Amino acid sequence: MELKEIFAARFKSARLMNGFSLQDLAKALDNKLSRQALHRYEKAEVLPDTEKINLLSSALNVSPDYFFRTTQVELSDIEYRKLSRLAPKEAAIINERTKEYLSRYLELEEIIGLQTEFQHPLADFPPVSSYEHVNKAAEIVRQKWNLGKVPLNNIIELLEEKNIKVVKIEVSDTFDGLQTFVNGHIPVIAYNLRKADKPDRIRFTLLHELAHLLLKFDNIPHKQKEILCHQFSAAMLLPEDVIKTELGTYRNKLSILELGIIKKQYGISMQAIVMHANACGIVNEHYTKQFFFMMKQMNWKIDEPIEYEGREESNRFEQLLFRALIEGQISMSKAASLSNQSLAEFKRMHQPLF
Repeated sequence: MELKEIFAARFKSARLMNGFSLQDLAKALDNKLSRQALHRYEKAEVLPDTEKINLLSSALNVSPDYFFRTTQVELSDIEYRKLSRLAPKEAAIINERTKEYLSRYLELEEIIGLQTEFQHPLADFPPVSSYEHVNKAAEIVRQKWNLGKVPLNNIIELLEEKNIKVVKIEVSDTFDGLQTFVNGHIPVIAYNLRKADKPDRIRFTLLHELAHLLLKFDNIPHKQKEILCHQFSAAMLLPEDVIKTELGTYRNKLSILELGIIKKQYGISMQAIVMHANACGIVNEHYTKQFFFMMKQMNWKIDEPIEYEGREESNRFEQLLFRALIEGQISMSKAASLSNQSLAEFKRMHQPLF
């Protein structure tokens, strides 16, 4: 591929990543570059000079090196949660931001020479169509990943340890998460950084998307598939025998305080606990409806009265970056580029630590 074609593809990706039309970008540049000139760049008719590339990198919030990165990232078919509410423009932003981060991540792993093959824990598991199926699947995943029955402290770190790339994207609240495979074999889960103040919600979303990645489904309606993914997520966070130990095998009602205690220990929302208790047969359908009516009346559906205080994060990318830098596998300018920062910004933040 010629340099003009590489630039054109990366330029279009950066434009979509920022939600710009060509006219929007020309306006952001104060018309220092016309729409017609930008169109010619995107069609690989012209390669801009260094001055113009610097203008574009500033307007598009990428490093100049970004436009010439050759790491290939192709996303498989994507199923978004809340798909009906996601506009095509926003879907494009999410796709391109996911690809941009992954291109840097995969290039860094390639430089270091890491072998990061994903081992599918449910490759031979049959298609699912019931709670019993997904509950068994969750048991197998916990067993194969040596998780026991203890609370899972950091889902993001866990997934990255299992060679599932986790991408955080800051977009509108209409987006919760997505899952896909990159280049046909690298599993990826993305979540919305705007939900970071609700770590229990992030945890549930990540495991919901994990269900989509791992499970095969019978020919069932979309709504039922979503319910099964919710049930898998709950079973991963709070295994059935654990919730029965915590609550008992049958209850007429539950207290907010005991639900809050379980939430704080296992990092699962009170509403998800009750839905899981219903699926396990601990509480009946009538009580479940009463509980959710009460949560709505108390205005607790979004902000529950007791918060989970755990943190969801992984520093794997940064750890690999500094490993490559300190071992001389990359220069400081390359480290800055992989961090999507200018060299001056990167030095200001990190050079005193080396």
